[in-house]
Amino acid sequence: MAKKSERSNSVFDLNGRPSLDRAAPLGIQHVLAMLVGNITPAIILAGAVSLSTGDSTLLVQSAMLIAGIATLLQLYPIGGSNSSFRIGAGLPIIMGVSFAYVPTVLSIAGNYGIAGVLGAQLIGGIVAIIVGIFIKPLRKFFPPMVSGTVVFTIGLSLYPIAINYMAGGNGAATYGESKNWIVAIVTLVVVLFCNNFTKGITKLASVLMGIIVGYILAIFLNMVDFAAVAEAGIVSIPKPLHFGIKFHPTAIITMIIMYVVNSIQAVGDISATTAGGMDREATDSELSGGIVGNGFASIIGALFGGLPTATFSQNVGIVAMNKVISKFVLGLAGGVILIGAFIPKIGALMTTIPQSVLGGATISVFAMITMTGMKLITQDEMSTRNISIVGLAVALGMGITNVPESIAQFPQWFTDIFASSPVIIAAIIVFFLNIIVPKRTIEDEKKEREAIAAKERTA
Repeated sequence: MAKKSERSNSVFDLNGRPSLDRAAPLGIQHVLAMLVGNITPAIILAGAVSLSTGDSTLLVQSAMLIAGIATLLQLYPIGGSNSSFRIGAGLPIIMGVSFAYVPTVLSIAGNYGIAGVLGAQLIGGIVAIIVGIFIKPLRKFFPPMVSGTVVFTIGLSLYPIAINYMAGGNGAATYGESKNWIVAIVTLVVVLFCNNFTKGITKLASVLMGIIVGYILAIFLNMVDFAAVAEAGIVSIPKPLHFGIKFHPTAIITMIIMYVVNSIQAVGDISATTAGGMDREATDSELSGGIVGNGFASIIGALFGGLPTATFSQNVGIVAMNKVISKFVLGLAGGVILIGAFIPKIGALMTTIPQSVLGGATISVFAMITMTGMKLITQDEMSTRNISIVGLAVALGMGITNVPESIAQFPQWFTDIFASSPVIIAAIIVFFLNIIVPKRTIEDEKKEREAIAAKERTA
């Protein structure tokens, strides 16, 4: 009985229910890690189509709403953990509005308005559900080498984001100033210190500890502006179908491609969550439920103005780093995110955290994601065949997106899709090469070399 009680209270147990004072800080650090990334796409879109202040605020609220719903759905799936079909993975996953869709969303919005984006998103969500349903027979095409390459590329692609955050954030008037780097480095040092030299809650919540110290330092350096908190309303309710929904074939096709590719990324993130936080591979039902849950959340988002969602890799990194997998902990985070959709002042307060603080706190998390991908890749044999496939996928994925002008002469839809994220290119290449290139084990390659050597000796 004692073991059962201990297990039920553990933050390292998927179904553990730790005390609120232990769970709250661990949940809040997940909120802080995802917040800026979640609301920024909505802010970018609002500026691109010149929305009014009220509509811009509503778009941000909708981002919080759909992130909260999607997160809770992944944690507590409809259909239950033993159901053959469920909506949600039942894993410690944080969902939010994805940066990966931003170039596509902006392109569609420029041609067809926000209503065109939401219409295409609704169809894309349906396609994601279909992919999720059939993921079991497709699972054989996603061995650890493939999903690991996706996770590895996700980690690499997040490094520039972290560095830009540490420097103050793209477009900031103080970008690159020494005070941004001082705050970022102090934050990073606190995270590393707490994670490696302390025990208990300060070790598990090392990211939160770093953010708190960095935030206080930023206040003393006059880097925090509370004007947004004063201007934000106290209570506000998101409005369904406020932006309307329209269906345009070109927009729909583009969004469908994005959702299919994002489903591959979801396989990578879910695999990274189970491999990094639970030391096992994801099950078929977890992968299926996770992808179906994302599609279902996207359909709801289309009705409320919430943009396309995805698993948040920075939060996957936190799970991999501290091994806290309690759904209760992440459920608290999902609840706070959801409350933020109805109380704008909460979201406004969290957005006062300087990006240099967030960069310093998350760069170690992004590094953990990269190494989790490496861990998955090496679960398969490191044969010449596998090494060449993984290396080529990562090289082309990172190379093309870092030199977007290299495909500038291609059609707009092509660049919108393939220049938006290295994960997309890497995922497609590793997926198809793993199918096309003949399977050869290390032993097969050794025998092949020995046969060539024997033939040369007899020549």
